[in-house]
Amino acid sequence: MNGFFNIKGKYRSIARYNQILKVLLKYGFEDLVRHLEERKTFTFFRRLIPKKRKAHAMQFTKWEKMRLVCEELGPTFVKFGQILSNRPDLIPFELVLEFEKLQDKVPPMRESEAIEMVESELEGKVDNLFAWFESKPFASASVAQVHKVTLKNGKRAALKIQRPGIKEIIIEDIKVMYAVAEVLERRIPSIKSFDPIGLVKNFEISIIKELDFINESINAQRFYNNIVNDSGQDQFAYSPKVYQDFTTERILALEFVNGIKIDRLGRLKEKDLDPLLLAKRLSITFFKQVFEYGFFHADPHPGNLLVLPNRHICYLDFGMMGSILPRDVKLFGELFIAITRKDVRKIITSLQDISNTPVIGDMRELEFDINEFVEKYYVRDVHDHEMSTVLLELKDIIVNHGFKVPTHFYLFARALVTIEGVIRKLDPDLDQFEMVRPFLSKSVSRKYNPIEMGRKVLNSIYEMTDYMEAFPRDLKNAVRKINKGQIEVDLTHKGVDAVVHTMHRITKQVVTAFIM
Repeated sequence: MNGFFNIKGKYRSIARYNQILKVLLKYGFEDLVRHLEERKTFTFFRRLIPKKRKAHAMQFTKWEKMRLVCEELGPTFVKFGQILSNRPDLIPFELVLEFEKLQDKVPPMRESEAIEMVESELEGKVDNLFAWFESKPFASASVAQVHKVTLKNGKRAALKIQRPGIKEIIIEDIKVMYAVAEVLERRIPSIKSFDPIGLVKNFEISIIKELDFINESINAQRFYNNIVNDSGQDQFAYSPKVYQDFTTERILALEFVNGIKIDRLGRLKEKDLDPLLLAKRLSITFFKQVFEYGFFHADPHPGNLLVLPNRHICYLDFGMMGSILPRDVKLFGELFIAITRKDVRKIITSLQDISNTPVIGDMRELEFDINEFVEKYYVRDVHDHEMSTVLLELKDIIVNHGFKVPTHFYLFARALVTIEGVIRKLDPDLDQFEMVRPFLSKSVSRKYNPIEMGRKVLNSIYEMTDYMEAFPRDLKNAVRKINKGQIEVDLTHKGVDAVVHTMHRITKQVVTAFIM
């Protein structure tokens, strides 16, 4: 393939591609552009960038320049960077920190565009749909903006309206991203290990899902149900109600909630809202989501957190959520307890279970690295460190040793970094390890609860019974096929380790039950 000109012919986005080249050159990514284009084209575009603009870009670090490139290229690339910031296993931590700063910088759409979108989606005139519609949005981003409305029943709502044509723009940009990824994979062998095409594919799945506000309404309803059904005395969270009758793929209607942004310390003190108390309550609400609900807010930055007059914390924006299976909730609990106890072997087995990695390439080297990790926190008590710092350092170790950790682990780590940043402003001395301790104890105690253990044993017996019933029939069919020459028998050991690991665990559960 002769440069990108052959690829560009497939798409209508020639101007867009040229813009991408110019922005990359503006911020000094000449080597990257060389890989994408022929020498003549490269020289032509480089001459288009004024020297002053190049000099201005040189004052930034390479990580800052990557963030600025995304911001200048608009919503698709901003979203791409934001999603990559959840994957510290794929990109350097310095870039994770920069991508977390990505911001949408776009003016709001015209009032007529917003009204046209609402009337088209809800199939009615604004005056007939609402008692009042505020024409000026109170929040605006690249994908959507939010207007205050009053429903006919007098209830106030926040109406999130998707920008017209934004989905088509993003889809067109994704085509260019695929083309760039293909060229990079072909021309830079070392980049293949990062699977650029796979990254774009995952991004495409994520962003298309995010553009469907029905998905966000389901998240919001699930979050709301968890809170409403929690009658515990430590329930300090609030979530806006979802108005399903005014929600479509491109419109989302939620209860409008009045509150103070959690980082406005002056306003909080004016209203006699104690920051120290709020720090504890914020910590409790987050750990309840993770360890009790198994469904947590993955983007708890100050803009998504309001403090209500009753000192409860209201969560907003449910586009990015994390789900954890009950099994993984218990494993997370065991891992954190092992870290606080500095138990090297238990840390390793917990990581193996979380990542479903039964066989380790170099166990001695892993033990050495985990031991070094533990010793570092033995000199200074682990409670003297932020939990997110400890978790991210452990993340580096497990990535280096080839563990395949589930995505929700990284979402949890990212959310923890974000929420600890908020808590630090409210109460710099709050010990997160102390705050999480009751939830860890509950999580582990549930695992060893006699009823829970009995349920596991019964499930294991049912599974073994199914295997025993099916085995003679399957064996008979296999022998018949072998006799007819219809099957080849491969006696390699591939995959046996995982089966043995699983059988060991089932056997251990059954034996424990009979002993007890």
